Amino acid sequence: MHIWGKILGFLFGFMLSKNIFGALLGLWLGHLFDRGRKLDFDNLGVNPNDDITRQAAFFYTTFSVMGHIAKAKGQVTKHEIAFATAYMDKLGLSGELRQQAQDAFREGKMAGFPLKDRLRKFRQSCSNRHDLLLLFLEIQIQVAFADGEVDPEERKVLHQIAKMLGFSARDLDKLLEMMSAESAFHQQRSRQQRSSSMQNNRQQLANAYKLLGVSKSDSDREIKKAYKKLMAQHHPDKLVAKGLPPEMMEVAKQKTQDIQAAYDLISKQG
Repeated sequence: MHIWGKILGFLFGFMLSKNIFGALLGLWLGHLFDRGRKLDFDNLGVNPNDDITRQAAFFYTTFSVMGHIAKAKGQVTKHEIAFATAYMDKLGLSGELRQQAQDAFREGKMAGFPLKDRLRKFRQSCSNRHDLLLLFLEIQIQVAFADGEVDPEERKVLHQIAKMLGFSARDLDKLLEMMSAESAFHQQRSRQQRSSSMQNNRQQLANAYKLLGVSKSDSDREIKKAYKKLMAQHHPDKLVAKGLPPEMMEVAKQKTQDIQAAYDLISKQG
């Protein structure tokens, strides 16, 4: 059994980052080194209780399915390529890890990509971890929104993905509305300093409600309950503990920041 890559990866990861998350990433990369520097997805999911397996499965499946959605319309556009590149930059991926992400993205674009088989194994590796599956689906929705709208073919693929992961069509439709609102809300927050018109404020408030999956007519108690549920589902530390690759914590952090900002904005109106 090859273990030196994992041992050295863990030690170097910890020494360089001074925290357990860096050590875990080093452990995972060492694990990949032990297996010949190539992620063999055919064997992922064999032991769903293995954290290294779960982290590798999440990372690989995220980028391969991302590539599959990008090709759903028949041709990958510059928007999807820019989104994937920006996503890798956002996560700080470089070297071997970035190469793994690029390889997975390319594989997802190939004709005959076994989407159902990949998702089945991914779901197996994330058994009893609904929050991880939810975050994964949200990431794929972001890919579909890369060019500003969800194409019918992209929507069709998203429904396949949602169904394979245990989400209903209604769940997906609600997520699509929430994610669209989150994107608009995030952009409005970025432009907030440049404009403070009443119209922009009303639009931002409307998107804040949609982001939380609630309406203005809901009670304060119902809104707070929805807020707490979303925060619990996307808490970075909890997701990493459940198997989210440490280097993808930034995704969960941004999500919780938007959720918190939306709730704060709604609370100020009360």
